[in-house]
Amino acid sequence: MSVAIETTAATGTSRRPTITDTTLLQQSLIMVKRNLIHTKRMPEMLSDVTIQPIMFVLLFAYVFGASISPAPGYGYKEWLLPGIMAQTITFASFVVATGITADLDKGIIDRFRSLPIARSSVLIGRSLAGLLHSSIGIGVMALTGLAIGWRIHTNVGKAIAAFALILLWGFAMVWFGILVGSLMRSVEGVNGVMFSTMFPITFLANTFAPTANMPTWLRVTAEWNPISSLTQAMRELWGNGPNATASSQWPLQHSVIMTIVWSLALAALIAPFALRAYNRRTAN
Repeated sequence: MSVAIETTAATGTSRRPTITDTTLLQQSLIMVKRNLIHTKRMPEMLSDVTIQPIMFVLLFAYVFGASISPAPGYGYKEWLLPGIMAQTITFASFVVATGITADLDKGIIDRFRSLPIARSSVLIGRSLAGLLHSSIGIGVMALTGLAIGWRIHTNVGKAIAAFALILLWGFAMVWFGILVGSLMRSVEGVNGVMFSTMFPITFLANTFAPTANMPTWLRVTAEWNPISSLTQAMRELWGNGPNATASSQWPLQHSVIMTIVWSLALAALIAPFALRAYNRRTAN
């Protein structure tokens, strides 16, 4: 709902506010705009999707690139970009979690509850803003990759499909962010939980190094990691790496479909717990 307050010039008094019905989509977009305005006023909030992606691409490409050979016929720089993009979109959960915890801690959510709006619009707006935030990082990485030699060698359809998989995985990670943000009582707590979970998960995969030379138990764990499926799918769709071998675990041999399955399954599993935690937190 939107409210317009009219003031009578002669008396200086305000008339009864005029309330206009708005849809859930309109309310959600207003919440997205609110979060983007915060970013505009504090541009340092973009450092994690501007400076950090460039730093990661350059460090890994030139420091590790000289010592890692991913596969015959493929350079490390092109092989690396999908892995870093997978890590970046996974961190969308970090942005959502810290945002929700900060709003809860400052009492902003209580103010939203007093307004004639759908409660879900707050979560939808925060989620969309988090995906937009992380998408900036994906764009910055793509531009940086192009500057150092990364290219997409397939057709437009496959290129778009890979970016769609990134957003789908980001959607699942948003629910994890909502869950953590609703459970934690401070931004510091969110930082501790997210760093201790997200970093190991993103590194225990095929994101930065091939799994072929890992010990058997570690290789199996890494190849069943959903982030490995996403990374492998992007490499195949963009032509940045070879198809999975017969010795690879099943998720890598069917990386595209498994990325879709992992994303939808995790979202379906985490969403009920996230909503319950959020409702419980905002009910107090």
